[in-house]
Amino acid sequence: MPVTPEQQAEIDELRGQTKPTLRAVSEGMEKHLYKAHDVLDHGFVRVIDYMGDDQAICQAARVSYGKGTKSVQNDEGLIRYLMRHWHSTPFEMCEIKLHVKLPVFVARQWIRHRTANVNEYSARYSILDREFYIPRAEDLAAQSVINNQGRGETLTGEEAERVLRYLKDDAGRAYDHYEEMISDEGQQGLARELARMNLPANIYTQWYWKVDLHNLFHFLRLRADSHAQYEIRVYADAICEMVKDWVPAAYGAFEDYRLGGATLSGKAVECIRRMVAGEKVTQETSGMSKGEWREFMGVVEG
Repeated sequence: MPVTPEQQAEIDELRGQTKPTLRAVSEGMEKHLYKAHDVLDHGFVRVIDYMGDDQAICQAARVSYGKGTKSVQNDEGLIRYLMRHWHSTPFEMCEIKLHVKLPVFVARQWIRHRTANVNEYSARYSILDREFYIPRAEDLAAQSVINNQGRGETLTGEEAERVLRYLKDDAGRAYDHYEEMISDEGQQGLARELARMNLPANIYTQWYWKVDLHNLFHFLRLRADSHAQYEIRVYADAICEMVKDWVPAAYGAFEDYRLGGATLSGKAVECIRRMVAGEKVTQETSGMSKGEWREFMGVVEG
């Protein structure tokens, strides 16, 4: 269970407290505030705090001091214009702070997005819990033969059973040794900062992660993509659902222009013009490499 009864009681207490405020409030985000949304077998994402809404984006773009006389349709049109033309600073006026519980190997991918403020649970100071990410059988896959950083066909039969057994047994054995090393019963006990090196990359850690909306969209564009690793993509998917309720107009534009859109090179645009004109274009006549052409045709053919 990702959240213990004690933690759930603390969340319920926080959600039971209300305070008057003059700042912008997103009704959609209020329903997510403090709630833990389960991810993977022991992970979660929950909103700790947020700032701004769709109107804050428009207000910053117009540099106005109030709601103004613009209609909702005008605001949505402005947001779509800003997204379409890659404006960034108006979206930076919104921020979100998340509490995330995730496997260490996912955290190492996540931390590559260096445009956020992060504070992680300290294994130098505290003892990590005996919680490990163990994939579902259907998520075990062989190495892709066309993508060096992707998955291929699903493992089956005895091989899948053996892999799951290794993952569970190795993680449990490593944690047993970790507990044994840090114990001070009948021995000095190894320092926690040293003992943690023996723990596997599928053990869970936690952090607070604060980021502005512009950089969050960049994170989601990469990590909510169908080509992203499953274990980080499910976190991105959970965050997408929160952002959709927080800033619906901005998320709608993001979904249209970034998640559902495509960036084309000059050669690709020229190929499309030639195709529209009725010319038969091939990889050999396109001026693109085989990899570029494969990706281009993936966009054209869907």
